[in-house]
Amino acid sequence: MRRLLAISFLVALVVLAVGVIGTVSAQGPGDDLVLFTQYPSQVVERGKTISFKLNLRTQENAQTVRLEMKDIPEGWTATFRGGGNVIKAVYVQPDEDARVDLRLEPPADVESGTYRFVVAARGENSRVELPLELTMEEKLPARLSLSTELPTLKGSPTTTFRYSVKLANEGDEPLDVALLADAPAPFLVTFKLSGKEVTSLPLEANESKNLSVEIKSLASNLAANAYPITIRAQGGDTEASLQLTAEVTGQPDLAVTAPNGRLSGEAIAGKESPLQVIIRNTGTAPAYNVELNATEPSGWSVEFDPKVIAEVPVGEEVEVTAKIRPAEKAIAGDYMVTIRANPAEGGSESADFRITVRTSTLWGVVGIALIAVAVAVVAAAVLRFGRR
Repeated sequence: MRRLLAISFLVALVVLAVGVIGTVSAQGPGDDLVLFTQYPSQVVERGKTISFKLNLRTQENAQTVRLEMKDIPEGWTATFRGGGNVIKAVYVQPDEDARVDLRLEPPADVESGTYRFVVAARGENSRVELPLELTMEEKLPARLSLSTELPTLKGSPTTTFRYSVKLANEGDEPLDVALLADAPAPFLVTFKLSGKEVTSLPLEANESKNLSVEIKSLASNLAANAYPITIRAQGGDTEASLQLTAEVTGQPDLAVTAPNGRLSGEAIAGKESPLQVIIRNTGTAPAYNVELNATEPSGWSVEFDPKVIAEVPVGEEVEVTAKIRPAEKAIAGDYMVTIRANPAEGGSESADFRITVRTSTLWGVVGIALIAVAVAVVAAAVLRFGRR
């Protein structure tokens, strides 16, 4: 039992010692010298020269540090560069990083795979090592992609359909990309980047940009339907396409007019006079719950029969009676009455009617009667006094 405990204690000491030795090997005695890089493992195109940005730091004493490659694959060439020159050593001051570029050039016949390197830095009293790793891959061919989360949007004929589209360059070479669209008449397609209209744009390798694609109909009476629009991105020998759909639901288009087309009528002061009004729908969808109202001169009243039209189908019309009552003291002449139709959905429409007001005929009758009486009195007087 004692022998087993003694063996276990010795094993623990050995493990602890190995850990201490490993730490010293990586950091250097006394932790006085530090060597590091931000990206120690990289994936690059096969055959391409690569540069690592190395940082050296000393925590106590300023010193000159020599650089060398401890491990490097066969056929590779490594050079340390600083200040635009090839260097072999660098002067490092306390608490101030010294920066060095390590350039690794592969052989002409390098194959795809993973390659490992070890950089060694030797100071006056310490030595540190930095392992690096490179994975060489074949160059990715040029490839564009277009994508969106909402390829179908719904709206009326006057809606501007706006799609958020992601354009990505998935290759290893930069591209100048042209933006095109195949849209049926009468649609107009525009591409916007950061709020500005564009027809082309540059894309770096593995870069993506978010575009706003705006589609608008130039016809307000567009028939209800689902309209496919294809957008395309072309760059070099590659092309990507994406189909969008503008689903037009239709929209009523009302007109306020009269049976004979003449927007005029007559009324008598203080009395109700009927005026026939036509509500016509020339749109692409029925108009529902069309409410009628009017703007009339002060002291007037206008009522409608019916006040609300339940439905005006597409291509049809409904006749309404407007009951117009001018003010009691309205002076004879022409007045303007605006009649407005407001559907539950869609914009309202209105028309101005010229109403000619005439005074009541009662005073005319009274006047004629008075004149007749006067004539009779005069005639009687003439007959009577004429005999004498």
